[in-house]
Amino acid sequence: MTGRVAGPLSGVRVLTLENFGAGPFGSMYLADLGAEVIKIENRATGGDASRGMGPYCLGEHDRPYFQTFNLNKKSATLNLKNPLGRAAFHRLVASADAVMNNLRGDQPALLGLRHEDLNAINPRIVCAHLSAYGRDNERYDWPGYDYLMQAEAGYLHLTGEPGTPPTRVGLSMIDFMTGITGALALVASVMRARQTGVGCDVDVSLFDVALHQLSYPGIWYLNERVSTERQPRSAHPTATPVQLYRTADGWIFLMCMTEKFWRELVEILGDAPLAADARFTTMKDRKANRDALTECLDGLLMARTTAQWMALFSSRLPAAPVCDLAAALDNPYLATTGMTRATPHPERPDFRTLASPVKINGRRPEAEVCSPLGADTEALLREVGYGDADLAALIQAQAT
Repeated sequence: MTGRVAGPLSGVRVLTLENFGAGPFGSMYLADLGAEVIKIENRATGGDASRGMGPYCLGEHDRPYFQTFNLNKKSATLNLKNPLGRAAFHRLVASADAVMNNLRGDQPALLGLRHEDLNAINPRIVCAHLSAYGRDNERYDWPGYDYLMQAEAGYLHLTGEPGTPPTRVGLSMIDFMTGITGALALVASVMRARQTGVGCDVDVSLFDVALHQLSYPGIWYLNERVSTERQPRSAHPTATPVQLYRTADGWIFLMCMTEKFWRELVEILGDAPLAADARFTTMKDRKANRDALTECLDGLLMARTTAQWMALFSSRLPAAPVCDLAAALDNPYLATTGMTRATPHPERPDFRTLASPVKINGRRPEAEVCSPLGADTEALLREVGYGDADLAALIQAQAT
């Protein structure tokens, strides 16, 4: 990978043993910000399992699903269960700042990925472990995925319309937030290790992150024993009107989180009876009479289309159209923000991806597709001292 502007994490080397979404999503942020992220993959199993996921193909051992989580990364194939493969891995560890994995909680000990396993090779190595339930409790060897965390942490109870079956959040947000949380913890630990010369183990679990993201409903329950319930129209549990409303051609989401925005809404609607209605005078009043307010606002908002209301609300009132996926990604606003970009792939020169949401000095990080499976193995091993004979021995032993 050449020609990229150096990011703030330039000079940081991270070795990853990762599959699917959570770990790769987090380490991609590190790669976007300039870290050298090297995927350690097992050629015998086809590498990261997501290289074979999804209906769309980008050649052997590559898919759009895989690239979604692995832009800007390198790939080296090593079999850590083979003594020669593990020895080669240790040579890379000596040159690295961190080793990151999202394996089941019992696997880091078996594969020698803990700080106590690698400390003698590199005392400042940070070993970041992202697992389903953590490594220090009775669920340490349980497999787990995002949807399971949403189920047990209460998300399915909070999502959807009252009276309908439990509903998960539409995207794997627990995976994504756990990956970002792990990446942040890794960077903080690398900073400390560079100051002290001493690395550490860092643990983040899907379940812990899911629970932590219960945020204020969680705090309300812990202190007041109040269990937040689903609200009609995806409404906020206390602020009103903060929910979906009908328009002439669809839906709009309004967020009057303050009295100021309520007054703006009333002024824009220009409805004198609404302004004078004692049922809606304060936030408390509006919450107590939410059903009546919903009926009233539906009646007023159905007089115009969503686009017409958005033109009126503009910068005055927090509002958003309700888009399907196509409308969300075909939105002309994305051309202004640069949130989609061309990321040419050898098998598809017109390949497009979503851009990083981070800007450094007003500029989003550049992107290249992840290397093909094992494409960087030889160069990386030569960099840490392997010669022709060493590489030939690795190949003969099926260690790479």
